[in-house]
Amino acid sequence: MSTKQLEKINIIPEQEPRALSVMTPMDMIQRAVESGADIDMLEKLMALQERWEASQARKAFDEAVAASKAEIPPIERNATGHNSKRYADFSAIARVVDPILGRHGLSYRFRTSQTDRISVTCVLSHKAGHSEETTLTGPADSSGSKNAIQAIGSTLTYLQRYSLVQMLGLAAASDDDGKSAAGGETINEEQIGILTELLDSVGADKARFLRFFKIETLPTLPSKRFQEAVTMLNAKARG
Repeated sequence: MSTKQLEKINIIPEQEPRALSVMTPMDMIQRAVESGADIDMLEKLMALQERWEASQARKAFDEAVAASKAEIPPIERNATGHNSKRYADFSAIARVVDPILGRHGLSYRFRTSQTDRISVTCVLSHKAGHSEETTLTGPADSSGSKNAIQAIGSTLTYLQRYSLVQMLGLAAASDDDGKSAAGGETINEEQIGILTELLDSVGADKARFLRFFKIETLPTLPSKRFQEAVTMLNAKARG
């Protein structure tokens, strides 16, 4: 919207050149109505108001996520999976993060779909209205003696856990003996799982991915490059 158009509905007072710095789009709409602006002008101002509200909601979301992550501690690995690997199950993660997210106006939910594979989308929302989501996909977990329903349930639980971990950028504490894993230099079990699912869900060339990061196997990826890898794979998913 041009300055000349704003002047036409008296949004820019002649003697107050700084008025726009403190005037919200809603103030502009009210001024336009009082000045008898036409429908076209009001529609443009309404669109401006919607963009402003979306920007404010996104800002509130980012601030809430940053504040929450600053409070969320590493989560103890309370369960043992196959190969005797320790991990933090979904209930352990939820017990830690739910109260913290709630204090900052955040909540999460899951959306699922199934074709030949199962997809779980974690949606993180803020009370101001902005939300973001991430999706992971995998096959039904038919390992062991699971029936068809149990296989689906196992995959759903797995994908819910990892999609939430990815969305919040969580880290799991080392297992019970308290020893650090490689001094924190390489990605942990949770991060390996996240990248494995992302590589699979976006149809990435794993060999090319490893060459790009100059590593021979996924577990040797430096932890400081984990977020770079996630961002790159998510960008591929968006096309």
